[in-house]
Amino acid sequence: MQEAGGHYLVEILALLLATVIIIPMFHAIRLGAILGYLTAGMILGPWGLGVITEVEDIRHLAEFGVIFLLFVLGIELKPDKLWQMRKMVLGLGLAQVLITAGTIYGIAIWLGLDNHSAIIIGFGLALSSTAFCLKLLSERGGISTVMGRMSFSVLLLQDIAVVPLLALVSYLAVGNGAEVVGPDINPLIGILVIIALLFAGRYLLNPVLARIVASQDPEVFIAVAVLLVLGVAWIMQSVGFSMALGAFLAGVMLAESQYRHQIEADILPFRGILLGLFFMTVGMGIDFSLLWDRLGDILLLTWGLMTIKTVVVYILARIAGARHDISLQTGALLSQSGEFGFVLFSFAASLGLLETTVSDILTLVIALTMVLTPFVVRSTNFLLLKFYTPDAEKSEEDYTTEFIEHDQEHVILAGFGRVGARVGTLLGAAGVPYIALDMRQHRVKDARAQGFPVFFGDASKVKVLQAAGADRAKMIVVALDNPAQVDRLVAQVRQYYPEMPIHARARDRKHCAELITHGATTTVSETLETSLRLTEEVLLGSGVEDTVATRVINEFRDDYYSNVVKKVTDNKVVLGELKH
Repeated sequence: MQEAGGHYLVEILALLLATVIIIPMFHAIRLGAILGYLTAGMILGPWGLGVITEVEDIRHLAEFGVIFLLFVLGIELKPDKLWQMRKMVLGLGLAQVLITAGTIYGIAIWLGLDNHSAIIIGFGLALSSTAFCLKLLSERGGISTVMGRMSFSVLLLQDIAVVPLLALVSYLAVGNGAEVVGPDINPLIGILVIIALLFAGRYLLNPVLARIVASQDPEVFIAVAVLLVLGVAWIMQSVGFSMALGAFLAGVMLAESQYRHQIEADILPFRGILLGLFFMTVGMGIDFSLLWDRLGDILLLTWGLMTIKTVVVYILARIAGARHDISLQTGALLSQSGEFGFVLFSFAASLGLLETTVSDILTLVIALTMVLTPFVVRSTNFLLLKFYTPDAEKSEEDYTTEFIEHDQEHVILAGFGRVGARVGTLLGAAGVPYIALDMRQHRVKDARAQGFPVFFGDASKVKVLQAAGADRAKMIVVALDNPAQVDRLVAQVRQYYPEMPIHARARDRKHCAELITHGATTTVSETLETSLRLTEEVLLGSGVEDTVATRVINEFRDDYYSNVVKKVTDNKVVLGELKH
């Protein structure tokens, strides 16, 4: 007993040590956490150092990472937003699965496989990895972007397709005379359970959670959150659906709850650790012995599979109206095959529908597509940034064709986040005409729904500035959140519009100096203005007269900015000294 416990302890310590050492290294060289976890799995697995040999035991635990990931995704999607995506889910998602599966089926038949094997392989490889795609999406703005919504729609349909695919394998096995042991899948019962759970989430969960919160016991609240996720996942599995789909439903149940943010915060640590463990198990599952023996065949199959999936998604996305670059990015993101393929091919092999060798090769191909996906996504993004200008294309989704001709001078506002929205509101209230540009689709749509003149576009692109009337503009205001983007935009505008007044948002005094060297006319420091406003309230609250407080604040502000400008113009700026 002690030996077994000690063995598991060594494995846990090895996993934690690999995480602590390898993941920061991969972050430092900008390869991302996913590749770090995959590498750690390869090193620790049976084909590496052999620290962990029973991969299946860990894989069952690691699957909970995907479950918690789907829960967090569901909690961020309100039911009305999910309903709005129904056409994309049923249209784009269903088309992707059927066309990809059909293409792979045809190739499998051409290679000499029997009909049943070709069907299973086609559908098994058509599905993508929810865990990989959502993790990569989280690094690129989440599902609020066009690429995010399209990708998530496909992934959601694929998760739903798991149930009929398992039923299909069982049906094919029975046709072959095999005896299948597993739960009966009753779609009607499943639908009724979903309706009941959504009803409970809307009308019963909040009172229960209110009681838990009233007890002021945070441990109980965390336990309830975990119980909710795993409980709903287990219920959905009991009626034939996947646990991941059940976890997603649990998240949707809480999407309108006032406690959603606290529950999400409590679940995130579980999600992060277990999802990392899931990626490690994928790395552990790579059979290097089989890879060396069939290297040519496996690499060819991997390349062919990723190419087919990318092309299919690209074509469907273009048909759906997406831009060329967004369509290509979506195709690259969904180019791998998913974790369900491991289950499906193993299940089919146990029923005699697939040869064991074929199943092993396909499992290795799936793992390799997962390993290569981050590289493919990064390479695609790099090439698009270097050689492609999206502004030349017109798309209803982008709003770039909707710039209004202004007969009078106007202000161009780059960025419509928290700061930009306030600037725009005040400009409108003062009767100053302006056009705002933003790269976040949801911001553009929300703002336009409220009547603001906000358009989708990258203000660092000359064609977008021209479309926004930069030749007639009075000035440009840069209100972006990211300091690096602000630097880039200011330099770009100054290059093409030397006389344009540029008023830029800065992070601190150091950033103010950098922006002035890039060509900004004036800069406003976030840290300074916040501290001055707070100081003003403190002075007034301490009994200092209004005129005295205003004078002190203004003198400090003038000295602050004049000092920055003086240092820049004298070419004596030591940026490391300008930190506040």
